[in-house]
Amino acid sequence: MGFGSYDESEQENQDYDTDFENDGGVDTNENTHDGAITFDNGASNDELLSQLEEIKEE
Repeated sequence: MGFGSYDESEQENQDYDTDFENDGGVDTNENTHDGAITFDNGASNDELLSQLEEIKEE
């Protein structure tokens, strides 16, 4: 099963761009958030567990 002729000269002199300093990469600090998040739904744990059981039964 052939896929055409293999030319080793194509593999020998490959130029790779290894200048990573100014390549406009991903800014990992772009979406850094400091602070806290709280969420209070007003339901007790028992109420939430009861709702979960009802959802599972459906």
